[in-house]
Amino acid sequence: MTGTDGTGRTASRRHVFAAAGAVCFAAALTACGAGGDTEEQGAATESGGGGGGATLGSTADVPVGGGKVFPAQKVVVTQPTKGDYRAFSAVCTHQGSLLNEVSGGTVGCPLHHSRFDVMDGSVKEGPATKPLPKQEIKVEGDSIKLA
Repeated sequence: MTGTDGTGRTASRRHVFAAAGAVCFAAALTACGAGGDTEEQGAATESGGGGGGATLGSTADVPVGGGKVFPAQKVVVTQPTKGDYRAFSAVCTHQGSLLNEVSGGTVGCPLHHSRFDVMDGSVKEGPATKPLPKQEIKVEGDSIKLA
């Protein structure tokens, strides 16, 4: 079976199916590749991912042994021990998804379930292989701000 390809040439059924398959494959890659393996994203986050001086929230928002994700700034602030506040990029180092929850001493990614330690951002469970980049914060009274 043949048809015309819009240029006056005839296209075989094989060519039509191959083209349709290529379009579907490209669409699937676009949907799944929301960031790829993100060394570049990590580097961008390390160099100022949220805008210096912005207030993230209150120290009361960050429980001891846990943390809080601030999605607008793409930062997660943790408090591994009382009064010790740390901040990391909230962008998963696997494929660039935004981390969404902190529990059991880890920060989690909803896409492929990587988990990162609240103490140092190291990978506790893959598929991520790189730790979360550190972010600079300042604690002023009960306010947490980006440095």
